[in-house]
Parts: sequence; structure tokens; C-alpha cells
Amino acid sequence: MTIARRSILKSTAAAAAVAVLALASLPSFAAEVAGVKFDDTATVNGTTLKLNGAGLRTKVIFKVYALGLYLPEKKSTVAEILAAEGPRRVKIVVLRELTSEEFGKAFMAGLNDNTDQAERNKLAPQTKQFGEMFAMFPALKKGDVLTVDWIPGTGSQVALNGKNVGGALPDLAFYNAILRIWLGDKPVDSSLKPQLLGEK
Repeated sequence: MTIARRSILKSTAAAAAVAVLALASLPSFAAEVAGVKFDDTATVNGTTLKLNGAGLRTKVIFKVYALGLYLPEKKSTVAEILAAEGPRRVKIVVLRELTSEEFGKAFMAGLNDNTDQAERNKLAPQTKQFGEMFAMFPALKKGDVLTVDWIPGTGSQVALNGKNVGGALPDLAFYNAILRIWLGDKPVDSSLKPQLLGEK
């Protein structure tokens, strides 16, 4: 083999290796919803979570937001998700502008529809605090990212575009009430629930 040929082969091998490394360093997307790409993992409080499912929230004909649910291990039933130990994350990517009042009212309606009176009474202080968080920003714009994390030992923490909004809410029952907005017996979007359960 000539020196020139060996040089070409070495250069080709080096280029291929660089290409492989470049591909490996790219984010790995597990799902794409209405143009929104959800990573296959997320890190909450130092724990790597897996994307359980992702889907689209629509209202009438409008795309409202894309939502992904991250858990320590994938689960296929609501009961398993609500009983899951460790951190959890709900990631919401806004697809149309919403006032904080519109978004807050929708959240509260979903909470109320999926909790009974006794539970609503018990969670009332945290529900009030949660509602007040939405008053901290005037509107949600297309592309905004809202996360609601459960952090053991800390509580439920809301963040908008990576910045915490308000303080943590300590009761796990309240976080589960939030999850039931989409996973309860009366979910805000019946087509979204099976997607979050990984059924489709």
C-alpha cells in the first residue's frame, strides 16, 4: 500500500470517528409532539428520569401545549405513576399565547374535577399557593417551557423557562392531584391521557 493511500485511509477513518462522536453528543429525542422534541431523559435533583409519554393538549381545534411526563422508571398505569418513588417531572411547552389567568383557571378546573371535596379541603392551602404562582407572570408565550417537579424532601416546584416560580409545596398528595389533571378519571384532554401512559 502506498504512503498516499495509507494517508487517505487514515484521514477517512478519522473523519468517520469524528462524525460518530458528533452524533453521540447530540441530544437524544424520544418523542416529537407538534414540532416539540422531548428528550428521552431529564435530570431532577440529581436523578435521571425517563420519558414515560408525551402528547398534545388541544382545546376545540387549537393546539394549547405539548406535555411530557418523566419518571424514574416507565409505568403503564395511573396507580403505578401515583405510587412511584423518587423525583418526577411534568414538562409543558406552550404552543399558543395564554394569559396567566386562562392557564391558572384551566389548572384549577382540572384539579377540582379530579379530587373529591375532602381532598380539596385538605389541599386548599397548597392549591391557593399554587394558584397565586400564576399571578407572578402576566402571560405564557409560544415556546415557553413550564416544568412542575416533585422533589422528595422538598416538594412540588414550578419553574418557567428554568427559573423557579414561588416556593415548593410540600405535600406529595398535592403533586399527585396535579398529575390527575391529565391522568385522572376526568382528564382535561381524553386523548392526552393514553399518550402519557405510553399507550400511543
